[in-house]
Amino acid sequence: MKKILDQKATASTLMRLSYEIVEKNPDAAEICIVGIRRRGVAIAKIIAENIKKIGACTVLCGEVDISLYRDDLSSIKDQAIVNETAIDFSVTDKIVVLVDDVLFTGRTARAAMDAIIALGRPAKIQLCELVDRGHRELPIRADFVGKNVPTSLSEKISVKMPEYDNGEMGVLIEQK
Repeated sequence: MKKILDQKATASTLMRLSYEIVEKNPDAAEICIVGIRRRGVAIAKIIAENIKKIGACTVLCGEVDISLYRDDLSSIKDQAIVNETAIDFSVTDKIVVLVDDVLFTGRTARAAMDAIIALGRPAKIQLCELVDRGHRELPIRADFVGKNVPTSLSEKISVKMPEYDNGEMGVLIEQK
């Protein structure tokens, strides 16, 4: 197991991503940040707080559960645990920034886009990923990437977030 980003580097990367989101979207009042369950939610909350600290404005922040939008649901339907999507605002005509921890095949991002579109018609959907590890199966790329980490299929990227990992924050790479 090798640490790619420690707590300080992860926090710095999340702040940089926050600045990039504001720079690309000058009307910050139209932005809403939506985290993909699980660790994407923790990352989204940090980014929303960072945007507030930057002084751009307070952005709407929600979370989306993609369980019912997975294209592999038929193979996992007996194991699927559906959580509630927590978006208490309209996404119609908003710039929705979907946030997740690791971009891999692109299937999670596609499912999240489907879930958002089911709620309304956003002006734009942008994708923000803490780590892009490659190996896409769908033609999806992130608008905002914290760190590109080329991996082999025998490796796994683990993102640690304080609310899920006993206060730990960082990014690790390990052999499966």
